[in-house]
Amino acid sequence: MIRAGRAEHELAVDVVRSTRALLCVVDGADRLLLVNPAMERFTGRPAADLVGRPFHDVYVAPEHRLLAQDAIARSMATGTTFPQEGDWLAAGGVRRRVSMTIDVLRDDTGAPWALACLGLDVTEEREREAALRRRAHTDVLTGLPNRSALFDALRQHLDAEHGSGCGLLFCDLDGFKQVNDRHGHAVGDRLLADAAARLQSLAGPSDLVARLGGDEFVVVCPGGASARLGMLAAEVSTAFRRPFANPAGELTIGVSIGHAVGEPGEAPDRLVARADHAMYGAKSRRRRRDPRRPG
Repeated sequence: MIRAGRAEHELAVDVVRSTRALLCVVDGADRLLLVNPAMERFTGRPAADLVGRPFHDVYVAPEHRLLAQDAIARSMATGTTFPQEGDWLAAGGVRRRVSMTIDVLRDDTGAPWALACLGLDVTEEREREAALRRRAHTDVLTGLPNRSALFDALRQHLDAEHGSGCGLLFCDLDGFKQVNDRHGHAVGDRLLADAAARLQSLAGPSDLVARLGGDEFVVVCPGGASARLGMLAAEVSTAFRRPFANPAGELTIGVSIGHAVGEPGEAPDRLVARADHAMYGAKSRRRRRDPRRPG
């Protein structure tokens, strides 16, 4: 209830002045007509320096200026607005993510004459959401994409309409179980992390290295020509012949590798199964050659 002696318009002014939301009014010529104290604090500039300036020269990220101007022009022409979200430039040029609600201000004839924009800084909220998504798709031990992220990538590459296919290298560490049993899980975990890093160092810039689970890793190569997969498999085999430095001393393991090329329209499970089958074939052949070597 409004206190006695307080006019309604005075209460509205108090709200505009005290709210932490970013409030500004922009006219049809793109000029700022009003900014509230929250906008002054956000931009680090007083109202006297903001009012009359084009809004897109004040807080809009450079690459979004033309889009922002077009959105204003369309809203003024149609009287229709939509919620938006974008990067704004705060004091010192720092980028902040802002969620915007925009309303049309109309004159006595009903014609649009300005737009009122109410912005909320959602930077921290979006960063938390992104962190949650990363954790949901990241293997905690190795920092690589996990099984969920792997299959998301495969679905994109193998999409029947928009995919271009991919190759898949399936890598299973030979002798890891023996190391883990002998030296314990802490040493085994360190070895898995180092093996992941070694694989990552061999992958191309557009490749995806993921941990499928346990001591199994995969490398997804867009396009995935068989010749390139074979070359990459040879590089991985050579790299894994080098011992791994570890607090328990130098550790030597091997790697069995299978690869397969998937075409658009193939199911991700099917491609992984084919590469897995090829890997077991390679492991079986190696065991026949050297039955003393652990698998």
